[in-house]
Amino acid sequence: MTLNSTFTKELEVVENLIKKDLNKENIISGLYKYIFKSSGKKMRARLSLISSSVIKHKDRYKLAAIIELLHTATLVHDDVVDNSPTRRGNKSVNSIWTNSHGVLIGDYIYSKAFILMVEIGNKNILEELANATNDISQGELMQLEAINNTNITLNKLKKISYYKTGRLFEASAKTGALLSRINKSYINNITECSKNLGILFQIKDDLLDYTNNLDLGKPSFQDLKEGKVTYPFFFAFKNADLEDQKKLKGILGNKKLNTKKAQLLIDNLNGIKKTQQLAEKYYIKTIESAQKINNKAVCKEMIELANVAINREK
Repeated sequence: MTLNSTFTKELEVVENLIKKDLNKENIISGLYKYIFKSSGKKMRARLSLISSSVIKHKDRYKLAAIIELLHTATLVHDDVVDNSPTRRGNKSVNSIWTNSHGVLIGDYIYSKAFILMVEIGNKNILEELANATNDISQGELMQLEAINNTNITLNKLKKISYYKTGRLFEASAKTGALLSRINKSYINNITECSKNLGILFQIKDDLLDYTNNLDLGKPSFQDLKEGKVTYPFFFAFKNADLEDQKKLKGILGNKKLNTKKAQLLIDNLNGIKKTQQLAEKYYIKTIESAQKINNKAVCKEMIELANVAINREK
């Protein structure tokens, strides 16, 4: 599905803003340029632009740039935590340089985002994004605690999905609406819609990790190899008898696992099917909350994003 070209063009403006005024220190500019040379989906920045499109404030591109900077900083830090070799189809910062470089350039990107927040000068936006950044960090810590934890609950998994992904989706839309000073009903509805969209996006991410799709831009079965209990594994484990639970424990965190056998085991225990059903549930929630948005153009854009999320293959 092709997304609205108007917002795609606006994202080019946002990208140019992100790359503007680079630090003259070679190590900083080199790392920064490398990170932003590969263009991601920019779903969160797009959300910000959609939300702020009703009344177009002069700082809406700057706000979208802030969102993209925050998201990128979390990805760079994520790669350090997970020791990931690739990101967006390229080698990760930590695999080319070091973990220290990854941590520090991630911090630098965060600081650029907060400098831009100060320039906008809206206390409500600053508060929302500061809280969202805090919640994302909590989500990452909760996921670390869940490593190799086969006793994790569905509610805890949903909380991790919300904090890790849904929270920034939510904040992207809310701050866009706050910037445009649109009515409270609009703010609440697009915020709720974006939260559901973010959780849907994370559920699909978990599903895609259990495929052998070479276009993902990162290795398949990475979560499983790292011992992360995500939705497919969770549902498979709940459906398994003692013998299959033992097999599942044997593949969780196994760096040398046979991916075809692992995929077959998870699939046979309905892990994939149950996760797809959960994704469809959040797709419906996203559509229903989108239909409450009292602006037809924005409602249409949000429904299109929901369709992209549920049908995505990378």
